[in-house]
Amino acid sequence: MFTLPQKESRKPTTCPGSVSTRGLHSIYGDGLEREAARKPDQKLLYGVGDPTAMFSSDSPHLSSRGSIIKWFWDSAEEGYRTYHMDEYDEDRNPGGIINLGTSENKLCFDLLSRRRPRSCVDVGDSAGPHCEGILREEVASFLSFYCKSPAPLKPENVVVLNGCASLFSALATVLCEVGGGLERVGASGQGSGHSSQRVTGPGPLLPPEAFLIPAPYYGAITQHVYLYGNVRLVCVYLDSEVTGLETHPFQLTVDKLEMALQGAISEGVKVKGLILINPQNPLGDIYSPGELREYLEFAKRHALHVMVDEVYMLSVFEESVGYRSVLSLEGLPDPQKTHVMWATSKDFGMSGLRFGTLYTENQDVATAVASLCRYHGLSGFVQYQMAQLLRDRDWINQVYLPENHARLKAAHTYVSEELRALGVPFLSHGAGFFIWVDLRKFLPEATFEEERLLWRRFLENKVLLSFGKAFECKEPGWFRLVFSDKAHRLRLGMQRIRQVLEGKSQVAEDPPSCQTQEPRGPHR
Repeated sequence: MFTLPQKESRKPTTCPGSVSTRGLHSIYGDGLEREAARKPDQKLLYGVGDPTAMFSSDSPHLSSRGSIIKWFWDSAEEGYRTYHMDEYDEDRNPGGIINLGTSENKLCFDLLSRRRPRSCVDVGDSAGPHCEGILREEVASFLSFYCKSPAPLKPENVVVLNGCASLFSALATVLCEVGGGLERVGASGQGSGHSSQRVTGPGPLLPPEAFLIPAPYYGAITQHVYLYGNVRLVCVYLDSEVTGLETHPFQLTVDKLEMALQGAISEGVKVKGLILINPQNPLGDIYSPGELREYLEFAKRHALHVMVDEVYMLSVFEESVGYRSVLSLEGLPDPQKTHVMWATSKDFGMSGLRFGTLYTENQDVATAVASLCRYHGLSGFVQYQMAQLLRDRDWINQVYLPENHARLKAAHTYVSEELRALGVPFLSHGAGFFIWVDLRKFLPEATFEEERLLWRRFLENKVLLSFGKAFECKEPGWFRLVFSDKAHRLRLGMQRIRQVLEGKSQVAEDPPSCQTQEPRGPHR
């Protein structure tokens, strides 16, 4: 369901550096609001000010960098503590908080637990190098099949680390200079990190380096690219305005990419890459092959790397959507600067096993990222288990994917019908675990403060959602609602949402019938 067009003034699309508290109310982009305090007059734009000035630490033992890392952790813990101290349990705590904010597929756990992989005998960490070679072969075969690549993908182009967070961090580190005041150019004109000769005096500051990213976006990426790589994000702000028959809300266009890029350049920022999430989080949007090619051509014109996160690739539950991986395109515009990521955390509900893979034809990038495996590697046991899973094509195709997609579709249908009954507009494209919900009409004023107040009312009524500011949405009032949960929790969560929106907030009791009912089937 599309929202009605809204006219808005056009503003520069460059967002603050990732060390600004703006855009970091939710470090993970799918949890509670992070109550990070800062001085009212502190606002960091690219090329202006000292990044470390945004943060303070009560520990005399930490460097400025350590203080920033601690701030990220503390702000996350402060938010999550609220939920974990009062987590819903149908038997022990039926009045606890229902979590419809974290993007996790809770519908597939029984399918995974019933799968009985072959036992792992004598596979330990010492088997890592051998297992990694086997795993890379299985990953290449797996991606070739499910990404529908024109030619078989090559194992030597595969890198495996412990999750996409590590891959984002590694790519930021190997593709970008530190810049932004933390590295100076020496008198010789060589960067201090690239010259063996002694720097005899300070030179000009290297410009801060950044990646473009369409916003709203999965907020954790801010942290992933900053903590090690000190890389900022330049937001390509999208809005809900529909300008014609061929447009849709929050649509990414090359014109918007160009505007953001030029805005960053005018602020002295050197943009090194573009991040795309497909299917998109939190919008659930899917880029067509034509759109993907346009974005890749844009990147090639400006010599940008393109990092494509396809972590929801197998969670497209509407067959009519027609999802296409970037690896399915014939003749990539710049294969040496196109890097594709996937993980099992979403599609297979295996966040705890920490497995992520990068596919790149650039051997320099592959080698540099792979060298970080000593810090972000997988144990031999996990490598073995992942290889066994990925090669089990019969189980994936005949058991897991059909049932998982059916459950996702049923849950999505139920929540969609509930939202329609409430008269709530929303966007959903048949992919991922979430619906992008438009609650702007429930805000007394169109401000992010009112958005947070509404979020708190939901939390007080024991249902957790993710508010739009956590994803750097520029329009107050949008929320992400996760539907990939069991029927009784969904029904209770939607009941509590209804109470808030109808002004009848109270802690709802779990209806006994909810424990046995399943979501209704598709209804048009």
